[in-house]
Amino acid sequence: MSQKQITLTVPGMGSDHCAGIVRETLERLDGVSEIQTNIASHRVRVNVDEDSGPDGESLKQAIEGAGYDVKAVRGGARQRRIRLNVPGMGSDHCAGIVRKTIERLEGVEAVQTNVASHRVTVTLGSKGPDGETLKQAVEGAGYDVKSVQDESDAGEDDDSQIEQDYLREARKRLIIAAVPTTLIMILMMPHMFWQPIPGYLAIVAVLAFPVVFLFGGAATHRASWRSLKNGTFNMDVLISMGSLPPYLLGLLGFFFPMTSFIEMAATIMTFHLLGRYLEAMAKGRASEAIRRLIDMSAKTARVDRDGKEVEVPVKELEAGDIMIVRPGEKIPTDGKVVEGESHLDESLATGESIPVYKSLGDSVIGATINKEGRLRVEATRVGGDTFLSQVVKLIDEAQGSRVPIQEFADRMTGRFVPAVLVIALASLLAWLLAGDALRPILEWGANFLPWVDPTAATPILAILAAIAVLVIACPCALGLATPTALMVGSGIGAERGILIRSGEAIQTFKDIKVIVLDKTGTITRGEPKLTDAVPAEGVEEKRLLTLAASVEDASEHPIARAIVEGTREREVTLERVSDFKSTGARGVSGKVGDETVLIGNRKLLEEEGVSGLDALEETKQGLEEKGRTVVIVAANGKALGLVAVADTLKEESKEAIRGMHELGLHVVMITGDNERAARAVAEEVGIDEVQAEVLPDGKVDAIKALQEKHGNHVAMVGDGINDAAALKQANVGIAIGAGADVAIEAADVTLVRGELTGVVDAMHLSKATFGKIVQNLIWASGYNVAAIPIAAAGLLHPMIGVIAMTASSLSVIGNSLLLKRRYARTQAKGDAS
Repeated sequence: MSQKQITLTVPGMGSDHCAGIVRETLERLDGVSEIQTNIASHRVRVNVDEDSGPDGESLKQAIEGAGYDVKAVRGGARQRRIRLNVPGMGSDHCAGIVRKTIERLEGVEAVQTNVASHRVTVTLGSKGPDGETLKQAVEGAGYDVKSVQDESDAGEDDDSQIEQDYLREARKRLIIAAVPTTLIMILMMPHMFWQPIPGYLAIVAVLAFPVVFLFGGAATHRASWRSLKNGTFNMDVLISMGSLPPYLLGLLGFFFPMTSFIEMAATIMTFHLLGRYLEAMAKGRASEAIRRLIDMSAKTARVDRDGKEVEVPVKELEAGDIMIVRPGEKIPTDGKVVEGESHLDESLATGESIPVYKSLGDSVIGATINKEGRLRVEATRVGGDTFLSQVVKLIDEAQGSRVPIQEFADRMTGRFVPAVLVIALASLLAWLLAGDALRPILEWGANFLPWVDPTAATPILAILAAIAVLVIACPCALGLATPTALMVGSGIGAERGILIRSGEAIQTFKDIKVIVLDKTGTITRGEPKLTDAVPAEGVEEKRLLTLAASVEDASEHPIARAIVEGTREREVTLERVSDFKSTGARGVSGKVGDETVLIGNRKLLEEEGVSGLDALEETKQGLEEKGRTVVIVAANGKALGLVAVADTLKEESKEAIRGMHELGLHVVMITGDNERAARAVAEEVGIDEVQAEVLPDGKVDAIKALQEKHGNHVAMVGDGINDAAALKQANVGIAIGAGADVAIEAADVTLVRGELTGVVDAMHLSKATFGKIVQNLIWASGYNVAAIPIAAAGLLHPMIGVIAMTASSLSVIGNSLLLKRRYARTQAKGDAS
């Protein structure tokens, strides 16, 4: 059965407790197959059956029924927008024809034409035509359609605006509640301690009414009522029960002489609104990684249209457009340099501050900054296909993923609010029925707690204890423990070029005992390079290289290119070659001046009668034992020396493997290369175990064997298509970002910089992030375990309780944010551990 995905934005879903209520509500609906909640972006993604599943409106109503407002719905039966590029639409007359043609089609809701950019944007209903139908209609009217692109009708920018609106609304409610509550506090002090104020009860009742019932508390009470009707219990239920009864009980003071609780009701609601506002601000800081990445992207692009430079919005770019990028400007989207050269600041993608040189044919990443030269760049990826979009998607997935340890928190928060209601009721009854027996607790507490009054009437003590239990209990702190740490950790990782796809990988990482490395492209550069030039006795190295490179320059073989490029790097000038011949894999020959040069293996040179080969044999074998590929160079029938090439080590490989050993890891290299080459590399970098000549399928079996030997504690690092299956098999798959897309897709962690030292960085970051999750869970659960009995015992005033409740949530967020200080961008890599 086919599926469709619907995404809803729920700004009030501020913790895992709230997310659990939303999930539980949606799971009751028929046709819902999978639900993902992400409190960092406040999104809920729901997979539903195409035919029998609910539509977006039904999902929205269900979530709102659980007490949470839904600000946006995307997917399913939503509107679609399709953009067509119509080069021949050169006037308003042409645009009118195109508009009328499209408007005849059923399901078309709006058509916008732009003659300057030759764009037609069509807004469609759920049963509107697809892009191909639109294209055929326009072509039927006599206009060629160059491209058809499906547009999302809402994206990250829309969600960012929703977040800002939510924060602005929270601030407005807080101010409306704080002003009258402050006036109540100002009046309460002289009334209680100096001089009774005439009509005091009526004044505070009027001032508190809008705080508890109108602009301040109305949204809270609506949410709690919907939550109760839905059979779920969110945090708003506790606040409503902590503020409404005190206000209503306070009104009894008009008829009976008793203590007023109205001030308490207003204070509880105001501090609740303050907590929500501070929490939204703090959580915004924790999840700012995605927003900062989006803000980094360019908004407009300068493109070449018919020889003229035209500025267009980036979202209107199409693959193949030629963009003009001046010094100091951002690259609008991913592309390829077709003219010019410059250095680009790629720090947003790689975390590396040193600008990277780019010239003809080089790939560039959107949102990176052009430092000095003027570039013409062909757009290759646009919209959701760009590197930046993929990074945003990866971070979003990581922040919305679930860590196994979170199951403990989920079980606790799922039963939390009903348990608190039971405890509050039990406290009320206990004080009403056995108040005198419990008073000694208050007499003891009064010695050091100024708000405890052992002389108060038993009903008042019962009410205070019950309300204190309601407002001190905070599932939000427990629900924020895991996601806030994930938000901060994944954001830090993105800034350092480490993209962690899942929360599960973060927990698994800390138990890794074995790390498996591919050789080519991971430990080594993945391309041959000139390493040695060994002249025979009486021959100069310069002459050996000149003759070898001059002849090899006529060949396209990778070894030949390595010899030529390495010779030029040594500033040796090549000479003209004639009569070039290739004998396939065995070697090449040619004339350089008066000398006939022959380059190849020993068998070829022996067949040609070359002398002096025996004198070079020992040196040749020594180089081959180091993993080098060696060719012999001869001129006019005499051996001149040896030239060796090899896939050289990346500069950081030794440092990275040393860092892995410091973490206590057993390092294994699995490669398809021959045993001798693999051993040579392993000895040079200090690898513990080598498995050579392993085919791609064999890598999966090798990972399985290591898992059986060491337990499920094996990580794999790779960069190629042939590594994808092994990356999936490993408990944690790590892809080198410069490698194949399929490897990156299969991995749990991607190292954008392509440096092996990133593995050590990623392990340190994962351990630190998981450590914060554990700290947060211990604090949040410990806080509730300690605070609820104190409140039930009557030792905690409700006003103090609501402040402590807010402080507990903020402390969890604050503890997660401490990761940022630990991983400051200026800090040396590997310092944080």
